[in-house]
Amino acid sequence: MPVFLLSDTKIIFPDPALAHPDGVLAVGGDLSPHRLKLAYRKGIFPWFNEGEPLLWWSPDPRFVLFPSELKVAKSMRPYFNQKKFSVTYDRSFEAVMFACAEDRKAQTGTWITHEMIDAYTRLHVLGYAHSVEVWQEAQLVGGLYGIAMGKVFFGESMFARQSNASKFGFITLVQELQNRGFTLIDCQQETRHLASLGARPIPRVQFLDLLRKNESIPDGEGYWKEWVGE
Repeated sequence: MPVFLLSDTKIIFPDPALAHPDGVLAVGGDLSPHRLKLAYRKGIFPWFNEGEPLLWWSPDPRFVLFPSELKVAKSMRPYFNQKKFSVTYDRSFEAVMFACAEDRKAQTGTWITHEMIDAYTRLHVLGYAHSVEVWQEAQLVGGLYGIAMGKVFFGESMFARQSNASKFGFITLVQELQNRGFTLIDCQQETRHLASLGARPIPRVQFLDLLRKNESIPDGEGYWKEWVGE
């Protein structure tokens, strides 16, 4: 399958069904808010290493979590019963992104470049990108960030500086999203960590159908502002 070259001026994407078997669909374009919003609505996301061309992906199958299928292990119950951590939303968006970048860089490099941080911070200002912060007293010990559109949350990355801190934040977020009627959390690609929480693969065609049904729902900025107290 070909990898499509995106225009620098026209903000359009090819049909995700035309993606290469490994999930890559297109190369080029930019990370402008308009292009990013269109990409997510079409089930496409950017993922590339620093110094490499901008790549756009739409893997098949797609790894997702339906909020009602969340699994909370018994080992996590003491963390909630003892209120070991506290959780906030949208309080330290850039700090969460930088922490996610550091976490990945320590492993095998990071795709969360300064260009990505700038782009998603713009989406955050516009009310589309959101962060979840996990605190132990006054210390930021974990968190995650992603995009909310309609009643779908597109997860991007998470980090932990204390054991189970990111899992604590993710579980708290999923429960909050379920309470507010969100129907789907996009996890993009499979990991054992997310599988243990109830995420599972579905065919891309099913994922795209869910996104089409989501298009008629107003974007969730208001839902977020309501519960973060803005």
